Amino acid sequence: MKQRTVHLAATGARIATGAAVATACVLGVAAAAAAPWPTVRGTAASTTVTPVPGDSTIVCNGSFRALGRDSSRADLLVSAAVPLLRLDAGDHQTTSVPLEMPGVLGGEGALSIIGEVSERSAPLISASESVTMADEDLSGFAAAPCREATMRSWIVGGDGSTGSSDVLVLSNPADVAATVVLNVYGTQRTTATRIVPPKTQVSLSLASVAGAETRPVVEVVASGAPVRAALQSAHVRTLDAVGIDVQDGSGGAQESVRLLGVQSQPIAEGDDSTGVLVRILAPSDAATATVRVRGGGGDLGADEYTIDLSAGVPAEISLSGIPAGAHDIEIDATAPIVAAARQTARADGREDFSWMLPAPQLTGTVPFTVPSGAPAALHLRNAEQRPVTVTLEGADPQTIELPAGGSTQVDVRAGGHRMTTAGSVHAAIGLMGDAAIAGWPLWAPPATQQPIVVRP
Repeated sequence: MKQRTVHLAATGARIATGAAVATACVLGVAAAAAAPWPTVRGTAASTTVTPVPGDSTIVCNGSFRALGRDSSRADLLVSAAVPLLRLDAGDHQTTSVPLEMPGVLGGEGALSIIGEVSERSAPLISASESVTMADEDLSGFAAAPCREATMRSWIVGGDGSTGSSDVLVLSNPADVAATVVLNVYGTQRTTATRIVPPKTQVSLSLASVAGAETRPVVEVVASGAPVRAALQSAHVRTLDAVGIDVQDGSGGAQESVRLLGVQSQPIAEGDDSTGVLVRILAPSDAATATVRVRGGGGDLGADEYTIDLSAGVPAEISLSGIPAGAHDIEIDATAPIVAAARQTARADGREDFSWMLPAPQLTGTVPFTVPSGAPAALHLRNAEQRPVTVTLEGADPQTIELPAGGSTQVDVRAGGHRMTTAGSVHAAIGLMGDAAIAGWPLWAPPATQQPIVVRP
């Protein structure tokens, strides 16, 4: 009996000891979970490399084409005039490579200009073309910059109605062929495909792909190699030639676009026709667009327009009642859009027209060349809510202070220029003379190489 009592006591002691140890373990685990754990950290090896920038290539359109001059060959394209080319390459060496122009009788002047890298410095080159004509079927002034080729662009312009003569110009400066798909938006959707051989410029009438669409918009999609897309336009009213134009392709659809320096010119006092027409397309989704007109000083104009857009169907608004002069047109939409504004100049019974495209935000240094043929102005708008300083170098060196959200226009002479800004601005060139008008936004130069972080 005594031995059993001792055994039970020993067993109880072991149970109590085990319980105490278990409790201590639980408390230890809880404390360890709450306490900071030791960490092992390592920094991955890396280095920052700035790639050497590549050569820059821009493409010039060359001959202005006339369509229908030979009644026996209505589809024959003839070189009606060769534009005056103005090039500014700074200290960089350039090489010009002519592009073949099949199907254009007497065609010349189409070329790619290659700016060569110098001492790891990106070549900032620019060029422009201009032409003045006074023929029975072609009359007016046209000017455009030489632009780099891209894989995708939009042509917002042209007209398939009677009296209009529009030619799509597709230039391939590369060493390989490009396949180009033309998606036409109008009352109906159509698609056409063209092959553009290397070092070649292909021309085709807009009517051959867009038919009789009165307000077409063409999406240009390239594969294999980038192309430069442009539209050469001419118009005849009854028997009178009333203007020519060269229009570039613009970038992708956005919810907000800014058209700078659009000229309004009423025919006479009291006339409500300003000659300004805005074409808008919401490619993918239906949208509501609000169009506001600002004067050259940046004040909000009295006119504001709201338009409902069906997906994939171009729409137009005629801006009436706005005073004469240069205006900035702001378009904000509930879905991405593409847009352009058709402007008109009239004098002494003569007439000319031009399409103005949206101006993207720019920063850093942007080269541009102003052609001859009509007085020119640089239109600037501050895209930021703080003052921005813009410096011009070249033919007209000067410094411009833009207040927050402010705008101005500066007269510029023909020749090469450099615009430098640390903040974001919109900019466009406008040329305006007696029955002569042209204009285009400034685009960033071919992308310079940004530093790259390299990790093993």
